[in-house]
Amino acid sequence: MQHFIEDAFAAAALPPPLAADEIHVWHLVLDAALKPREITAASHAFLGRLLMAYANLDAPPAIARSERGKPHAPLLPELDFNLTHAREQVLVAVAREQAIGIDLERVDREIEIEDIARRYFSPAEADAIEALAPERRLASFLRLWTCKEAVLKALGEGISFGLDRVAFALDAEGLPTAIAAVAEEAGTPGDWQLVRLDPASGFFGSLAWRGPPRRVRAFVAAA
Repeated sequence: MQHFIEDAFAAAALPPPLAADEIHVWHLVLDAALKPREITAASHAFLGRLLMAYANLDAPPAIARSERGKPHAPLLPELDFNLTHAREQVLVAVAREQAIGIDLERVDREIEIEDIARRYFSPAEADAIEALAPERRLASFLRLWTCKEAVLKALGEGISFGLDRVAFALDAEGLPTAIAAVAEEAGTPGDWQLVRLDPASGFFGSLAWRGPPRRVRAFVAAA
């Protein structure tokens, strides 16, 4: 079952205890003047501080990557996490014993919506986007993109897995409402949970995991 909700972000200085049935999402806003490389470095430093706090460590744990590129901390096998950033906006999701994926996109991107949708999305998704009024297409495309990316990241896969292999139903306004079809190795549509997160004006985010529902708690961190 999928649920698309907008969770409120509460200010927090330190992570609260992470229950087994929770997923914590952290929102960090960096200095917009930072260069892309500096934003990446600051994002990873923030992730390290979070993992230190959750695991009660004295130093950030080493981060490794799977064959498909998904990051993990070998010393913390019970913690799953995922990071995404768009410009100065950063989101980090953390859970116990649950693979998760999170994605964030800015809404002012200049992209060829129809061409990309027709090439990489399912035919039904591309048709639905093209049927929208022109001013609605970009938001629909980006909402859908974040949902697909979050699912692929939860699977530990990249775009090469095939964006069209995770297909969504869209409503009349072009918003994803549910997974309509998914590749066999990803389970069934009913296995998946999705949460829509809009951490800041002008940015769309999605969180996904394959498993039973969990409580999602969202926090804003100090830079």
